[in-house]
Amino acid sequence: MVLLELLSGLGLKVNPEAIPLLERLVNELLRWNRSRNLTAITDHDEVLEKHLVDSLTLLPFARQARRLLDIGSGAGFPALPLKIACPELAVVSVDAVGKKIDFQRHIVRILELQGFTALHGRIEQLQEQPGYRAGFDLVTARALCGLADLLPLAEPFLASGGRLVAMKGPEGRQEFTALRERLQEEGWSASLHSLKLPLSGAERCLVELCR
Repeated sequence: MVLLELLSGLGLKVNPEAIPLLERLVNELLRWNRSRNLTAITDHDEVLEKHLVDSLTLLPFARQARRLLDIGSGAGFPALPLKIACPELAVVSVDAVGKKIDFQRHIVRILELQGFTALHGRIEQLQEQPGYRAGFDLVTARALCGLADLLPLAEPFLASGGRLVAMKGPEGRQEFTALRERLQEEGWSASLHSLKLPLSGAERCLVELCR
């Protein structure tokens, strides 16, 4: 039960029924990666920590949400792990790389996930579409772009009272500090959550923005 131990080290818990689904996600990613080049990380334990556990650090936010938009989701992280851990959460995942969306759709099929939509395209194309604009109480982006560039991409999708959580490495602290004054002036409530991944000790920053 290595996964449970890793999550426990971060104070996170998932339903035991989700564990085999999460493990299958990791195994399928590694299998597809041999021919599709979905991720630069090829070691099982590294994928477990740096994709799966890293994604699940958003569980406290996901459990308060009803509808999640994951921008630039790549092979489905954090969207897929959060959906598996929170089956009631409606998820829309968007990425511009077709093979990564193909993988997400494959996982949705084999794990029989309901309420998960994987869209191939650019996020800008969705901003004016009914059901998407102002339609999400949680928007996430994992190592996608700088905060200053992320805000105009994400803000149109936030429902009233919704929150944006940007997943960053150690650079997130500097970005947060540099933008804090501007964020306050624009009416954002901003918080920085720091943590370290349990195996590598790699630093992660979650920048939480809401208004």
